[in-house]
Amino acid sequence: MLNQVSLVKYNTPTLVSTTGDKKGKKKGAPAAEKKTTQTEDILNSILPPREWTEDGQLWVQYVSSTPATRLEVINLQEQLDNQLQQRQARETGICPVREELYSQCFDELIRQITINCAERGLLLLRVRDEARMRISAYETLYESSIAYGIRKALMAEQRKMELESSISELKTSKQDLESQVDNLKKTIETTQARALEKRQAEEKAHAEEVERIQKTNEQLKTTLETMLSAPKK
Repeated sequence: MLNQVSLVKYNTPTLVSTTGDKKGKKKGAPAAEKKTTQTEDILNSILPPREWTEDGQLWVQYVSSTPATRLEVINLQEQLDNQLQQRQARETGICPVREELYSQCFDELIRQITINCAERGLLLLRVRDEARMRISAYETLYESSIAYGIRKALMAEQRKMELESSISELKTSKQDLESQVDNLKKTIETTQARALEKRQAEEKAHAEEVERIQKTNEQLKTTLETMLSAPKK
């Protein structure tokens, strides 16, 4: 038997066929097809019957066409609350369990209303399908926005890594340039010191040469004066 719990009220499961013989011929209850009313046809189109196979037997379970009483509506509300609590559905935010249970509850309400007024049930079916389509569109938009956000985050992370790498390279280049500047400063200081020493040495040598020439001039001058002042014989 199908053990799936649903808030939608179904009839007792019906055995459709069995596959017991070796030739694969189907045995069972072929005469189980009964004439359905228009309301049941509408119910089956809104809420298709459930089918499953168990021990080689095909079972089908149609939605109930029995009108609901006030007590059944109250029980539906209690079942909904109990299922929400047992399956630990979230009270807020996105929760697939809560969405599934409320969808089943709404389907059961559509079933109850369709039995009393088929047109009203079909109108509620349109409302349900429109709501599901809108929710599906929101889910698609949400997933698209999440994917877009992830892409942007990855791009930002990649850009961040590139900038960090660029910053590291610039820092290394800065250190190299600062080292070059320091070396050039030292070279300039050394060159200036050598140039100063060379200039001082050249000035000293020039002064000594000038002094030597002056002394020589004085000596020549003295010798010349002495020669000029000597008496003629």
